[in-house]
Amino acid sequence: MELNQCINFLLTKTHQIVLNYFRAKLQKFGVTPVQYAILSCLWIKNERTATQIAQKLSLDGSTITGILDRMANKDLIKREPDPNDRRAIRVVLTDKGIQLREPIEETIKVSNQSVLDILSKDEQEQFVNYLERIINGVNKL
Repeated sequence: MELNQCINFLLTKTHQIVLNYFRAKLQKFGVTPVQYAILSCLWIKNERTATQIAQKLSLDGSTITGILDRMANKDLIKREPDPNDRRAIRVVLTDKGIQLREPIEETIKVSNQSVLDILSKDEQEQFVNYLERIINGVNKL
């Protein structure tokens, strides 16, 4: 099989190109795409544990620790003890993390649409549907 016919290669190449595009758009906020995903998760429901965030975003538990450390160093989040479970630590947005919501969400919205606009409206719907089907199908393998 030629490399450009391998679904893994095509998805990886597409992922890298789109990731770099979003990385460049988020750079002005000092946030990476994965940090944006964590912020977005917390904007929806603040005060989650690292494990909850990792599960929601399909991240490895050891990976998220380093990302949260960098986010805490940027004053985007802080860690607090969970009052209901002394063993658990909650991840909480700081004021800075909260204030970034509107400008980052607008940037993501525009960037997302710019990428999708490469396709027609029908193709956009099909593309998203195909990605969801692949995710669900491969998870069942």
